[in-house]
Amino acid sequence: MPQKLSLDSLHRLSKQAFIDAPKSPISVILEDVRSMNNVGSVFRTADAFLIEKIYLCGITPTPPHREIRKTALGAEESVVWEYCEGVLPLIAMLKQEGYTIIAVEQTTDAVFLPNFQPQTEAKLVVIFGNEVEGVSQEVVDASDIVLEIPQQGTKHSLNVSVAAGIILYDLWSKIKVS
Repeated sequence: MPQKLSLDSLHRLSKQAFIDAPKSPISVILEDVRSMNNVGSVFRTADAFLIEKIYLCGITPTPPHREIRKTALGAEESVVWEYCEGVLPLIAMLKQEGYTIIAVEQTTDAVFLPNFQPQTEAKLVVIFGNEVEGVSQEVVDASDIVLEIPQQGTKHSLNVSVAAGIILYDLWSKIKVS
């Protein structure tokens, strides 16, 4: 019968070991995400998949804050992050550095996530948008690719932190396999 693993048997990295560990070639931009709980949850997901960096843009709240820490569980102290007021200048800079810019949104030409295969050695930046408005049209226009999570229910909408978990796991697993 399977036995639940203890915290000690999970061999979790220390904060310093995490900081020193090689990272996935994936970064995240949060564009005007309002909820501190969502921000904290994205930090925790970023920790799970050794995400390179999180960029917090616009009205997105930044650490330190107890509401972010409540869901991040300390990941806001190990995952590298930076605040950038304007997302478009950041995207332009990241493009110059060779990153592929990926917006997560529902558009007329979005690629469904299962159909997307990242190029080998690609550096990716994934943009998640505001809880109500999503990724702004200007950011969609500035992106190289738009990914959509296929959905079949009545809502066709996911919480931003849930969408981040799905997208980041999928990209991480495809990169790890290739």
